Amino acid sequence: MKRKPLAASARSIPYGSSPLLTSATPAWRSRFIVAMLALGFVGLAGRAAYVQVIGNDFFQRQGEVRYARTLELPASRGRILDRNGMILATSVVAQSVWADPEDVDRDHPRLAEAARLLGMPLAELRRRLEVGERNFVWIKRQVDEPIARQVQALGIKGLYLRKEYKRQYPQGEAVAHVVGFTNVEDRGQEGVELAFDRTLSGRPGSRRVIKDRLGRIVEDVRDVVPPVDGKDLQLSIDAKVQFFAYQRLKEAVQQHNARSGSAVVLDAQTGEVLALANYPSFNPNDRRGLTGEQLRNRALTDSFEPGSTMKPFIAALALDKGLVTPETPIPTAPGRLQMAGFTISDVHPYGVLTVAEVIQKSSNVGTVKMAMQLPPRDMWEAYAQAGFGHKPEVPFPGATSGRLRAYKTWRPIEQATMSYGYGLSVSLLQLAQAYTVFARDGDRVPLTLLRTEQPVPGVRVYRPETAHAVRRMLQMAAGPGGTAQLAQTVGYSVGGKTGTARKQEGRGYAARKYRSFFVGLAPIEQPRVVIAVMVDEPSNGVIYGGAVAAPVFSDVAQQTLRLLGVQPDMRVQPQIVAHAIEEEPV
Repeated sequence: MKRKPLAASARSIPYGSSPLLTSATPAWRSRFIVAMLALGFVGLAGRAAYVQVIGNDFFQRQGEVRYARTLELPASRGRILDRNGMILATSVVAQSVWADPEDVDRDHPRLAEAARLLGMPLAELRRRLEVGERNFVWIKRQVDEPIARQVQALGIKGLYLRKEYKRQYPQGEAVAHVVGFTNVEDRGQEGVELAFDRTLSGRPGSRRVIKDRLGRIVEDVRDVVPPVDGKDLQLSIDAKVQFFAYQRLKEAVQQHNARSGSAVVLDAQTGEVLALANYPSFNPNDRRGLTGEQLRNRALTDSFEPGSTMKPFIAALALDKGLVTPETPIPTAPGRLQMAGFTISDVHPYGVLTVAEVIQKSSNVGTVKMAMQLPPRDMWEAYAQAGFGHKPEVPFPGATSGRLRAYKTWRPIEQATMSYGYGLSVSLLQLAQAYTVFARDGDRVPLTLLRTEQPVPGVRVYRPETAHAVRRMLQMAAGPGGTAQLAQTVGYSVGGKTGTARKQEGRGYAARKYRSFFVGLAPIEQPRVVIAVMVDEPSNGVIYGGAVAAPVFSDVAQQTLRLLGVQPDMRVQPQIVAHAIEEEPV
């Protein structure tokens, strides 16, 4: 059968008679379609108006987030210098590695090498690069410059470097408790870094830029606001004195198998803190594994019962009130005194002692007999004027005020024990400052951690004649027949007072735990320095302050006076006597 061509077949279909074409279309349908089209155009116009007019600021910000950045220009933190200009803390440039997680290929073949260079597990690096809502994440802060450049040379897209500053401490552990340290944000956390953070920190600047999709800066869109660097700070600390005090203290702690030790060196004329050492210490340049025990600045934060170092204040007050003279005899036999059911005793029965000999021999009985002639209020006021019970003036974080109870609550036995250093607590810095009343003819000097050139006025506590008399007693205590003969130096006259106090444990006192002290001044006629030394829990069989702490004073005093240019006031010959050292009661 012969088929017709396709075109001829199509022409034969009667389209004009199709029922679809002949059926009437409802008018609502066409109107609906037109209305929908018109509504769509209105919606588009409204959206355009919202984007261009009403919500313009929002969309502008969102756009800028994707191409514009405000870069912080870090300020360099001010340096910390010692009194002679030696650097104790400074800032050096360090690169920090950051990333835009959206741009980084977490499976990049060189990502493992980057993790190795940065000293972190690969899993940790990948975790930080997880894509979220952030387009900025720190990978590692303050990386050494060579390492940072090696990371950059890997060419991993999305990893970038940012310039920051890293703090360095050239003097290390010797000045760690004084200077302190900063955190990764360059904010002070301890010591002078914290106390003077506002002065040292400065103010960061900023720079507004446009970046392309690869993170490269295309152009600046806003003027650069320059950073303002922090101010340098010059301390009263002498780095050489500080280092020597720290080393000598370290040797003493290790020699006596002690728990810790502290030393404070003051300029008696200006009130400057020349050294403030603690052992054990820490390295502020490497603080991994650091504990609170290492961080504690014991010379300021720890308080303790000062023991026999308080006796000169009782003698001074009794002299000042006219109750005694240095030659007034005081019977101490048989070396014991009963009071309110308690026994106060001396190491040896001395018999009759003068007031000066009471201090020289460190007699508890003689000191109590002087103290009980004094009204409790007078004794409390003398202690308070010497600085006990008050926070030191130095703006140092954590400095303790110690404890000095109101005199109205004292019982007679408490007044007695407080005369020889039990029942109150002080810090080593407070104790050193209190002894400036004897070095400065009766007035207590305010302390400072900043360098000053001129002597400063003090707070009057005793008459000058009283201070002179007590200085003679302190010289006797450090001389033949005294408890601190090992405090003697070569070329300089010295005076001071030992102390050996039992440590509190619970509600009582430990049987075999002691603190050993020595506080002294030199030269004796016109004292230039006051030095306080404390060794906590010496445990190799020697516990007395005259044997444990006094030798540290001797070495530090001699070295400090030489560095300060103080002329020797005695013939250059050993002053240490050969016979046995007196022991002070505990």
